[in-house]
Order: sequence, then structure tokens, then C-alpha cells
Amino acid sequence: MNGVQGFMYPNEVGLIWSVLIVLYPYITGLVAGAFILASLVRVFNVKAVAPTYRLALLTALSFLIVAPLPLQLHLGHPERSPEMYFTPHSTSAMAMFGFVYLWYLMAVLVFEIWLDYRQDIVMFSRSTTGLKRILYKVMTLGSDNISPRSLAIDHKVGWIVTIIGIPSAFILHGYVGFIFGSIKANPWWNSPLMPVVFIFSAMVSGIAGVMLLYVVTTKYRKLPIDMACVDTIAMYLFYIFIIDFSLEMLDLIHRIYEADESFRSLDFMVHTRLWTSQVIVQILLGTVTPIALLGLTQILKLNEISRKRIYALAGILTVVGIFAMRWNVVIGGQLFSKSFLGYTTYKMAFATREGLLTAIVLMLLPFAILWVLVKLLPPWPDARIISASGTAPAHGTS
Repeated sequence: MNGVQGFMYPNEVGLIWSVLIVLYPYITGLVAGAFILASLVRVFNVKAVAPTYRLALLTALSFLIVAPLPLQLHLGHPERSPEMYFTPHSTSAMAMFGFVYLWYLMAVLVFEIWLDYRQDIVMFSRSTTGLKRILYKVMTLGSDNISPRSLAIDHKVGWIVTIIGIPSAFILHGYVGFIFGSIKANPWWNSPLMPVVFIFSAMVSGIAGVMLLYVVTTKYRKLPIDMACVDTIAMYLFYIFIIDFSLEMLDLIHRIYEADESFRSLDFMVHTRLWTSQVIVQILLGTVTPIALLGLTQILKLNEISRKRIYALAGILTVVGIFAMRWNVVIGGQLFSKSFLGYTTYKMAFATREGLLTAIVLMLLPFAILWVLVKLLPPWPDARIISASGTAPAHGTS
């Protein structure tokens, strides 16, 4: 058995959870983080990040649509998934995820996007022709009143939906950490801080992801980047990153201080099989370096070009580091024997149902969906519809 060291039970040699289960919490984390960034505009009235508000909502929706697919491919028989709604199992956290997902998708995210875009959709339904006109007519849901009073109601209801959506986003991703943290048989996962760490790491990855998307799409459209917007996003990313890193260090210090019977085995694994993915990629490159780079922009008065490059580098390292964190939790928690007497390795195939090619396709799919949504519902503040009078209708969130 190549890759096996020490004593392993036969059912511990092969890993049950593959790279697809790594993708699942990573994608849901991007959803939660993007929505939290959007809530800064709607709820906390942070006007500086308004240029990314709609982009963040569409990004969250794109990734949320793809979020269940890794689980579907891992479990097989996707036609059986509706059974969780027809035969609910209230004592199972995994079974209840179906209801959390459906609630967040339909009652929060889709509804908020529809409220925010309703004026645009109505105007599109009046100005376009052919199939587009029919599509936008259907999207209005029969509501074509865009009077000031009606738009004010939309804005108020949207604010309430966002308020409800914030804890919903925490539940959506926090439940993943709850699943891992409640597995008592695995000391690598069993920690009450696991759900909290997952939530804050989700906020970090989602905010960094939207920041990168905004910079790239703005460059692609050959428009100037709103540096006040990017500076503000980087500031919030810096503060949340510090909290996330502090929580991870608190969990690590607690494990070192407790030093139970599993500590020697876990310590050996970190220094061998997970040294590169955890110490080098996750901690040094994916956490310490971005925090230092973002902190540098908060301390020094750098020029615009330097800040852009630092933000881009910090954002890339951040999303890579959070992915490494998910990898180390999911894969790392399966590399050692429950007897603490042996270790195994994870061999990822390429063109299989749970291989590298599938994982790459699943990561690219949300961006394809986002491209379609952007074409259908432009998120840019400058992409306003000119009315018949020649003036641009004001958005409630602009």
C-alpha cells in the first residue's frame, strides 16, 4: 500500500471525502462573503463600496447555484436529492441543509436581486424587442409599477431582506463548520471554534474574490478603477482577516496547551504531510503575507499604482490561502488513523467523477453563470437605462 505509514485499518486507507468536498465549503464561503460585502451598502450604508454592490449580489448567486453540485457528484444519484424536502429529517444537520439552501437561494438572494433590479427589468421590457422583451416581461412577474412610491417600497423591503440575509449567510456557511466541529471521533475537526472560523474565513474569501472581480472587470471594460471603493474594501478585508487569523491561532494555541493523546500524531502530520499545504501555503503565503500587504497600505501613503498591485496580489493570495485552509481541514482530517498509529496519503485522479478535471470545471462554472447574469442584468453603476425623457432613473442603492 503505497503512501501508507504505520498501522491503518482497511477502511482508513482510502479517503471518503475527496477534492469535491473541499470545493463545497469553499464555494459556499464565497457566497456568504460576497453577500456580506453587499450588505455593507444596503444595511450599513457604506457608500464607498456601492460600485461593487450589484456585482457582489450576482457573484453570490452564481456561486450559490453551483454550490450543491460537488455534493451531488460525490454522492451520486442527484435525482434522489428532492427526497430531503419530501421526507425531512430534522435531527440531521446535513439533511436540513437543503432547506437552508433553498431559503437562502429563493427567499433571500433571488428576491433581493429582483427587488434591486425591478426598475431596470421593467425598463428593459419596454425598450427591447424579440425574445429579450419576452424574457424581461416574464422577469417583471407582472409588476411594472415603477413610480417613486413603488420604488421606495422596493428599497425598504430589500433592506429588510438583507437584514434577514446576514444571519442566513452565517447559517449557510457556519453549518459546514458545525458538521466538522461536531465529529467527536476526529480530533483534527472536533473544536467549538470550527463554525466561527469557517464563517470569518468565508467573509475573507468572498470579500477578496469580489474585490478581484471588480478590478478585473473594470480593467476589461477600460474604465478607471474607483480607488475609494477598493481602498474601503481592502480596509474591511484587513480587519476581518485579522479576526479570522486570531481565531485560528486561538484554536491552535488551545490544542497545543491541551496536548491530549492525539496531539503527537497531529503534530507529526503537520510537520510532514501537511507542511507545504498548511504551513507554507495557508499560513505564510495565504494569511501572513496578505495581512502584511494590506496592513502596509493602511500604514503608508502609497501611490495609486502601488496600491492596485498590492490589492491584486493580496486578493489572489487570500483566495488561494482560504482554499488551502479548506483542503487542510477536509483532506488533512482524513490522513491519520483514528488509532493515531498510522498515516495515509490522498491521490487525486484527473478525469474521474471526483478528479481534478471535475474540480476545475466546477470552479469555472460559476464564472460562466456570472457572465450570463452580467449580460442579462448589468451590475455597473454607469450602465443605467436611459428613459424616454432622456434621464437616467435613479437606483435605490446607488
